Amino acid sequence: DTIGANIAYGRPGAGQADIEAAARKAQIHTFIESLPDGYATLVGERGLKLSGGEKQRVAIARVLLKDPPILVLDEATSALDSQTEQALQEALREAAKGRTTLVIAHRLSTIADADEIVVLRDGRIEERGSHTDLLARSGLYADMWQRQKTGEEGDRGDRTVAID
Repeated sequence: DTIGANIAYGRPGAGQADIEAAARKAQIHTFIESLPDGYATLVGERGLKLSGGEKQRVAIARVLLKDPPILVLDEATSALDSQTEQALQEALREAAKGRTTLVIAHRLSTIADADEIVVLRDGRIEERGSHTDLLARSGLYADMWQRQKTGEEGDRGDRTVAID
């Protein structure tokens, strides 16, 4: 199918302007426009192979177009470079307003603004609270935050869930 149809899957019958607006918010519009056939470009087995980051941005455009009452983002920006991720975070923050949002992430910078953060370790709740509260406790979250800030992001089975 086409990249435009892939985005429109989130809301069948959506107009081109709405599809493009969602793509802009997801930081994928410029890439799509650079393709020879734009939104009519075939993707998948018989068409263009998208990178991991491109696939994530198309999926985010689809969910932004759908505008669901509950938003679940599971490692939604993990394949993006930090510059693209930062640009996309504003659109995701806007999309989260007025709805229940569950964000699952290892990259803690993506959840620092959450109302509540739940830190899981080996399937159990280790800590919960706001970013500021969790840093002040100097527990597992603070340790993970510090490791990520200094570039030591090793995965030790820790999982962080943010609830907005």
